[in-house]
Amino acid sequence: MAFDAYFMTAVLGEIRERCLGARVDKIHQPGRDTLILHLRCREGREKLLFAANPTAPRLHLTASSPENPAEPPMFCMLLRKHLLGARLTDITQPPMERLAEFTFDSTDEMGFPVRKKLVAELMGRTCNLYLLSGEGRILDCLRRVGLDESARPALPGLNYQAPEKITKLDPGVMEEQDYVNLVNTPGADLLSQRLMDSLGGLSPLVCREAALFAGGAVDARVTGNEGEKLYLFFREHLQHPAPWLSREAGQYAFCPLRQYGQSERQESFGAMLDGFYTQRSHKDLMRQKSQGLRKSVQNLVTRTKRKLAIQEKELTATYDRERLRQLGDILTANLHSLVKGQTKALCQDFYDETMAMVEIPLSPTLSPQQNAAKYYKDYARMKNAEKELCHQLALGREELAYLESVLEELNRAGSEAELEEIRQELSAGGYVRSTGARARMKQKKLPPLRFESTDGFAIFVGRNNRCNDELTFHTARKDDLWCHASKVHGAHVVISCGGRVPPDDTVTQAAQLAAYYSESGSGQNIPVDVTPVKQVKRIKSGKPGMVIYHTYRTAIVNPYPDIRVDPLNAERTDN
Repeated sequence: MAFDAYFMTAVLGEIRERCLGARVDKIHQPGRDTLILHLRCREGREKLLFAANPTAPRLHLTASSPENPAEPPMFCMLLRKHLLGARLTDITQPPMERLAEFTFDSTDEMGFPVRKKLVAELMGRTCNLYLLSGEGRILDCLRRVGLDESARPALPGLNYQAPEKITKLDPGVMEEQDYVNLVNTPGADLLSQRLMDSLGGLSPLVCREAALFAGGAVDARVTGNEGEKLYLFFREHLQHPAPWLSREAGQYAFCPLRQYGQSERQESFGAMLDGFYTQRSHKDLMRQKSQGLRKSVQNLVTRTKRKLAIQEKELTATYDRERLRQLGDILTANLHSLVKGQTKALCQDFYDETMAMVEIPLSPTLSPQQNAAKYYKDYARMKNAEKELCHQLALGREELAYLESVLEELNRAGSEAELEEIRQELSAGGYVRSTGARARMKQKKLPPLRFESTDGFAIFVGRNNRCNDELTFHTARKDDLWCHASKVHGAHVVISCGGRVPPDDTVTQAAQLAAYYSESGSGQNIPVDVTPVKQVKRIKSGKPGMVIYHTYRTAIVNPYPDIRVDPLNAERTDN
């Protein structure tokens, strides 16, 4: 992500246009680092979000309504005391700084006009929010910093100290000759690194994008000829910033992101950031809630892989069993020359073309006949072991494939209900143990995800292995089309044909969904198998979701580009 100073400038321009002159209606603090101001504007209501999170600092307009704590934090209460009913009169930003000052005008308890400032510093580890008096004194701040902790202490009663000014060049005011001078000394250093070292207010992401535009590659070296193109790049995108998002790379900026191949221009900065971080927060929450289950399944995967490695080693040892039978034959042919108590026998090896002598170990406690019988017995044991090991390896590989498919499902789970269904699936298979109320609770089966193709055909996507089974073998009709990413774990996808032949566009879109909802979903040119449902058979005594099919055709698709429905907001038939 590139929430740098110039990205903040673009965001503040959007906020200034829609919120300047608004009154503060409500103030909420849904999280430790998150603050939301509800503003009553001329053209409606807006919500302004401040996130002073060191890992994802940002501020923008939001449409989300996160749950608030029952008791508001002290900082939130203080802001309500000073800012409720205040009018937002000015928004400023120091050059090249990820710092914004929001000025509010209001009246004090005596009715006299007063001015307060809310300062947002969104600079990595030092992220903070300050409420200042009109004279610049700190009334309070989100994170208090003691006098002995920093050169810029942050405590109520102290005067606010602004960060040291950036001494680098300001790309927002540079002319073409300035850029020419910047690169007039060729060198082995990367162009993007020279831009980072010389220009202020820009992230590495934007510097790489400028290097790609001016030098032809993100890792282009400085040649001295890039000045004019750099000027054109920064003049265009600093004067006319726009929200651009690369979904595949999970990156955003105020300029197109050509280094990732494809990016999309978004409606607004606020909507882009709101959607991006809402989805990321949801994924982080689901990852946190599935952590225990994921760890259990990962331990089972590790244990199964270790067991398979041991069995494969044992199976390899059985391949030499033929020599045991040969040694038994050689001993049998030489019984007349052997006596009990020998520890070895030196006999002619008639299985060797040169008839060389071979030394055969013997047990002194056994008779010659018993020693020969022991070699035959070991041969038979190895032969039986090979058969049993092959069977156990087949079962182990099937179990490993199933457990890896469950891990892939956990990565795709988008709700607590889906996590609970996976937990119940594992519990039914004896992999995890449910205790207490959860063991007695019977959750209603979740229906598959439902999409609609551009031709009006319903496309259903299984959420997990149990849902895959239900969709393929109970919900789908025999003449429906079935899709699955080839040779990887993923969801079963069914096109509900209703007795009709679906157009190629519908089949392609279903294949794209199958590619997206698979473990290859982040790749490109993914093979997807397509076949009628009647060709799909359940594996006898197999794990949930495991099927076989022999008649099929394969489509090569890119995941999910044509059906523009976010998987978290896809139409569901949950009713």
